[in-house]
Formats: sequence, C-alpha cells, structure tokens
Amino acid sequence: MRQLIWMVVSLVVFSCHVAAAAPPVGEPHVYKQVGDRKLTLYVTKPDDWKASDKRPAIVFFHGGGWTGGAPGQFTEHSKYLASRGLVCVQVQYRLLDKGKSDPPVTCCRDAKSGMRWVRSRAKELGIDPNRIASGGGSAGGHLAAFVGMVEGTDDPDDDLDVSPKSNAMVLFNPVFDNGPKGWGHKRVGERFKEFSPFHNVTKDDPPAIVFLGSADALVPVKTADDFKANLEKSEIDCEVMIFEGMPHGFFNYGRNGNKPYFETVTAADRFLAKLGWLDGPPTLKAP
Repeated sequence: MRQLIWMVVSLVVFSCHVAAAAPPVGEPHVYKQVGDRKLTLYVTKPDDWKASDKRPAIVFFHGGGWTGGAPGQFTEHSKYLASRGLVCVQVQYRLLDKGKSDPPVTCCRDAKSGMRWVRSRAKELGIDPNRIASGGGSAGGHLAAFVGMVEGTDDPDDDLDVSPKSNAMVLFNPVFDNGPKGWGHKRVGERFKEFSPFHNVTKDDPPAIVFLGSADALVPVKTADDFKANLEKSEIDCEVMIFEGMPHGFFNYGRNGNKPYFETVTAADRFLAKLGWLDGPPTLKAP
C-alpha cells in the first residue's frame, strides 16, 4: 500500500511538472538518430551572437520522471540566459514506458549524446567547449547531474573521444539520489550506482547549485544537504537553496506568481557570474 501511495504521489507530481512545459524556442538540430527516430535539440543564441564567439553555454534537460515531458520546460530560462550572453540548448531525449520498470539507460545515453553534440560543434555554435553547464529539473535534474558526475552508460555509436562532462551544474529539485532510500530505485534496483549522481561524487565533478522546496514529496532536504556536504568534502563548490513550503516543480515559469522562478533564475545567474561566465548583476525583472 505504501508503495502504491508513493507511485500515485509521483504521478501527480510529475503530471503537474510536465504541464509547465512551453513550446521550445531556438534553432532545431537533429543531434542523433535511433532507427527511424530523429532526436532534436533547440539552440537559443544571444541577439549579438557571432560564430567567432567563445561564449559559455548551458544544456537543459526537461523533467517528467523519465517517462514524460518535452523540450520547452526551460524556454523562459533559455530566453533570459541568452539575453545575458549564454548559448542555451534544450534537449529532447527518449522516454521510458510508464508501464514497464526499465532503468533509464536510453535517457542517460541521449543526455550524453546531446552534450557531446554541443561540445563537438563548439566552433560553429560560438561557444567555449570548456564552459558548458548542464541544467535540468526533477528527472532532467538527474540527467544534468548524471552527465556531470557519472561515468559510463554511453551510447556506443557516440564519439567517445568527446567528453560529455559538464563544467557546471544548475539543478532544480533533481532526483539525483537513486539509491535504496532515493527516488527511482524501483527502476534501477541494485544497479543504482550506475545511475545515481549522489553515489558518484569524485574530485573532478563540476561545481553545482541546487534548488529545492522544503515540502518536496520526492526529494528530502537532507538529500540536498548531504549532496552538498559530499561535494564539499571533495573540495567542490556546491550551493543549496531551500524554498520554505514549496513543493516539487515550484520553480517553473508561471508558478506561484513567478516569484520562485525569479529567485532561482537570478541565483543561477549569480552562480554563473561567480564562475566568471557572466558579467554584471542579473537583469531579470522581479514579478
């Protein structure tokens, strides 16, 4: 019964999470083809972009429990961060069957393929291949942390000489603990160390910022605090912002009068500025 209740709560939460998605913006590019299916990512560039630029970039992965959602969840984030000088990318990835319990192998492979596509085309995209952040929410936050922290689960058709590893992570209520006490363990089982960023902290991980609501039904605050502590033990900078009373998906554009959206995006802006990727204070107007 407890497991059934947990599954129902998860489905409700993720249904709300997916509903926040807007149509993706930016130039569509097919980054990968699997059989007859073409997978697309969407590139949003600053207005003053030039191919000769070496700008920082951020690659976003949408949420939806690995079974739902679509590119577009981070459309407003992409538009704003592009106005601040970043090249922003939203990635489509293959979704799992809700009726099965397969682990997220295809999701992880596609996430790494998307990162490799961006990095391998840095010159034509006008970006610095050493300043590519990963960002995402919920299951997309898992993928954003996965590409930054976890080795393996590569698509065998990828050019494995190109690194999929992000240089910074912007994580919105990420389900990055897939261990026995974390989310998604039903799918990964005893293989959780293959997929769980929480269990793959190493000294070469990128710096991170994590946003979480104190009332999140899927990610306990302790998980975020322990994640931060584990990274800092490895001398990796990690910021955690807890939003009192906020549930899963609180950060999405259009929720709660856009106050959490404003606060998380401006904090992400400052985080990237601290890394030297952006200049000046945030320019997003308060709601």
